[in-house]
Amino acid sequence: MGADVAITHLPIVLRPDPARVVLRPFIPADDPPRPNIPSRAQRLAERVMALGDQAVEAELARVVASLSDRHRDIAVVLLRRFQEVSGAIGRAQPVPGAEPMIDTKPASEEQTLSAARQRLIGACFCEEYSFEAAALFNPSIVAHPDQTRMLPGSLRFVLSLRGVGEGHISSITFRTGVAEADGSIVIDPASTQAISPHIAFIPGDIPDDPSLHLTCAESRDISEIVIFPITLHQQHGIEDLRMVRFVEDDATVTWLGTYTAAQGDEIRAELLSTTDFSTFELIPLRGSAAVNKGLALFPRRIGGQYAMIGRIDHENIWLLRSGDLTHWDTGTKILCPRQLWEFVQLGNCGSPIEIDEGWLVLIHGVGPVRNYCIGACLLDKADPSKVLKRLAAPLLRPSELERDGYVPNVIYSCGGMVNGRRLILPYAVADSFTTFATLALDDLLAAMD
Repeated sequence: MGADVAITHLPIVLRPDPARVVLRPFIPADDPPRPNIPSRAQRLAERVMALGDQAVEAELARVVASLSDRHRDIAVVLLRRFQEVSGAIGRAQPVPGAEPMIDTKPASEEQTLSAARQRLIGACFCEEYSFEAAALFNPSIVAHPDQTRMLPGSLRFVLSLRGVGEGHISSITFRTGVAEADGSIVIDPASTQAISPHIAFIPGDIPDDPSLHLTCAESRDISEIVIFPITLHQQHGIEDLRMVRFVEDDATVTWLGTYTAAQGDEIRAELLSTTDFSTFELIPLRGSAAVNKGLALFPRRIGGQYAMIGRIDHENIWLLRSGDLTHWDTGTKILCPRQLWEFVQLGNCGSPIEIDEGWLVLIHGVGPVRNYCIGACLLDKADPSKVLKRLAAPLLRPSELERDGYVPNVIYSCGGMVNGRRLILPYAVADSFTTFATLALDDLLAAMD
């Protein structure tokens, strides 16, 4: 049985769309480097260099024509990609005293290449990637930075989603919409375009593990932004962004989100930061707690410290505190499995939501046959290590209509939002698609023990 709460299921379904593609960098795999032997990337560039001008112009025209209905400013994107790889396609370095195996040309040669040849080389180091071909799920929702022209009681929001494409690789994508005063939800149409961000590396304490600065100035809509794996630690996916609108003690507002960076069998938590949903920083988190999934920030400091909630073992929910936003160690265990639907493990669904009564935390429980259900609890506002009350039965659980998909029997969310006294809960079904439910906050609190 579910919790005795009236829930409105909205007729909104966000499904994966394989036609939405992004041009992302491509570097061909290579053998270990050897003296005097050009890399595979260098050999690829050499082949384009050997083409005649007519062949270059003809092939570039074909490439541009094939991409122009799916991407904007193709010529600019291809030229930018050439500039990004120009260092990697430089000539192999000879061993002193040995004859070079390929001609060594002056460094100024790049300036003499025609724009068409540069763009064709750039095209050889790009690929189209259908970032949500397989699944679109595990949503998180926050208030949009722009609330102008909103009617009283209405709230514009940003929805983050986990898109899965070829190779089961996860990326972050976004939608926007409006929560109306009457409880209805309107999702803005997604753009048919998707842009690849400008990527810059920010050196840190560990030289081979930098943070990233992403610029998405070409985007005309937030739905055009795709944040795909870039670093070695992210190579198998960027998973389950849990966003929060964070307000510092000096009233500065930043949108932060924790996510899981997957590198094969190894994972770690990283932090997304933005003030405008146009430029982003992706920052590795450090500390013993940062090697776990599901961490989520509180929307403000508590007692002068940052605070997070998450599972740092395999079955319980913990409260963590830190004076450093990027370093997290152990904390206080606050929730343990209690009901049958959460016997296997507990986890949080997203960042705690501040309401008059305390901190509302949406949680997930895993029970028999690895059914994932969504529940909730209320933490003390001054001391969130104190659990005031929690639901004995789940709010949402897999049903006959919501159980089938890539991973059966999973109902999951990475965060809800309160508008007035109504909870807006986007959630995923079977790791496949996303839908919405809403419910009265007072009914939810009344159902808690």
